Amino acid sequence: MSDTAGRYRRILAALVALQLLGGCISTTTGPARSEPDQGEAADLLYQLGARYYRNGQYELARDRLLAAIEKDPRNAIAYSTLALTYERLDNLRLATDAYESAVRIAPHDFTVLNTYAVFLCRYGKFDDAQKYFERAINIRENDDAEITLTNAGVCMLEKPDPAQAEKYFRAALEHKATYGDALIHMSNLEYKAGEFLLARAFMQRYLASNVATPDVLYLGLQIEEALGDERARTEYSNRILREFPESAEAKRVLESYSQ
Repeated sequence: MSDTAGRYRRILAALVALQLLGGCISTTTGPARSEPDQGEAADLLYQLGARYYRNGQYELARDRLLAAIEKDPRNAIAYSTLALTYERLDNLRLATDAYESAVRIAPHDFTVLNTYAVFLCRYGKFDDAQKYFERAINIRENDDAEITLTNAGVCMLEKPDPAQAEKYFRAALEHKATYGDALIHMSNLEYKAGEFLLARAFMQRYLASNVATPDVLYLGLQIEEALGDERARTEYSNRILREFPESAEAKRVLESYSQ
């Protein structure tokens, strides 16, 4: 898997978490309650379906989410989560129908728009994906616009349109200067463009405010190698071996020592 694909998957995972963690089913005991009304029943079914989805029990998730939608046909998040479930069940036609229902019900919900855009990008519909990303970005209430902008940037990398991707990453950093995924994408773009000092600067900004991962540290190693800074390269190598000894990057470091 490429670094871009892996980071894209992590961004999507964060998005799904935002979407699904709207509530938890209580397991505490207490006085007997009356039967829940239609809205409460729909919410309980949705939460149960979301929990099944998170646990990888996709058929059970589908059934509970369909039941939630039957009780509350205007629940856009239930439709969006159902779409994710249908994807896992390899039914792209029903996934598409569910995503489109979610957008039709909630045309100004940036999470719904963002999730649909990611879906479209994942299956190569880059221009359509960009339209939905733009809609999500332009919603005033989108307090997580840096996530949407970074998703759009990754989508443009896959198109590929690196110039447009860079615009999205820079816009994400204007919205939140410490946002790690945008910083590391900018570092990688500058590295690939041969702008090693700029790549180093973005890497340093990332490490100053984000948790290091082995792939990030290995990119730092490559940048310092390109700059001819052996001391800094060695520092990155040592961090990888010390903090992530079982990683693929550690194996690569060790292999480079044996050459």
